[in-house]
Amino acid sequence: MKTILFIEDEPTLQKTVGQVLEQEDYEIKSALDGEIGLQLAKKEKPDLILLDLILPKLDGFRVLEELKKDEMTKNIPVIVLTNLESEADVERAMELGATTYLVKANYELEEVITKIKQVLSS
Repeated sequence: MKTILFIEDEPTLQKTVGQVLEQEDYEIKSALDGEIGLQLAKKEKPDLILLDLILPKLDGFRVLEELKKDEMTKNIPVIVLTNLESEADVERAMELGATTYLVKANYELEEVITKIKQVLSS
């Protein structure tokens, strides 16, 4: 079973997405802030990370930067799932090593699940 770490500070969204992913046979680990998310990523070494950029304690850009600097986590694919949609934010996240960048408002949950499946099967 593939493990997905979801780093998201909005509990309702985290719960909803987590339940849908569990129905798709993924194991879900959750973190409500960037600091805990980074610790969990290093400890659990998930198959994929879903990452919000606006997070307490450590923002998603810093989390991404730290993940990609660390030998143990640098190859974990990271899908950014955020409300930030400026071109500068997208470019920065991609330069830091994000696999895919999704703006929450532009995607239905089913589309997010499809993207996750695509990334995990490649």
